[in-house]
Amino acid sequence: MSDEVFRALADPHRRRLLDRLRERDGQTLRELCAGLDLTRQAVTKHLAVLEGAGLVAATRRGREKHHHLDSAPIDQVAARWIGRFARERVRALTDLKTALEGIVSETEFVYTTYIRTTPEALWRALTEPAFTRRYWGVSFTTEWRKGAPMTWVENGRETVDPEQVVLEADPPRRLAYTWHTFTPEWAEAAGIDAETLARLGAERRSKVTFDLDVEGDLVKLRVVHADLGETIRGLVGEGWPRLLSDLKSMLETGQP
Repeated sequence: MSDEVFRALADPHRRRLLDRLRERDGQTLRELCAGLDLTRQAVTKHLAVLEGAGLVAATRRGREKHHHLDSAPIDQVAARWIGRFARERVRALTDLKTALEGIVSETEFVYTTYIRTTPEALWRALTEPAFTRRYWGVSFTTEWRKGAPMTWVENGRETVDPEQVVLEADPPRRLAYTWHTFTPEWAEAAGIDAETLARLGAERRSKVTFDLDVEGDLVKLRVVHADLGETIRGLVGEGWPRLLSDLKSMLETGQP
């Protein structure tokens, strides 16, 4: 898949189309053609290449076809190639990745992707241990109702705290819960040093919200991780793209 992504991004017209979808998602062919020095047929061909690479997802509303940016393939390329180099040497590509992920503030991380699945299947993948363990390595013990306590199980360690609770549960449309407590046991299992753990412990508890919306034969998944402190912000900014890319792959291909 990375070869298709590289070929799709090599053309400046296709990069321009991605930029326009980043600025305003869900545009029709007519809207994307406006202001471009390209024929309608040429834009259609470029969009077909972007769809083939998984960078654009299309849905139909009546007679109109709407196009949506999906940055998951870029995240897969980043996971495969960027991790091999020092961070300061790939700052420019990181900035592009950040822009595509739609981060809106220093205290929020926002990510949107489109998955070829059903809302019910995606809900199960977000909540049932048989699925979460496969792409996340985490499982939750909870009743999935508002106010219910949550126990996080990761790398054989359980994290329990009265403030770990379900905030919203409206299957299969919306799910929200508070983030886990940063315990010494969790830090040891996750390879977090004592200094970072101390900084995490001093920050407020964050929360994550998942919104699921049907877009034709796709499900639009919007993840908002809010109330972030500086330290956790850095961790989730790297973690969520890879995690959601694995979730998308698992639901669409059977393998994370």
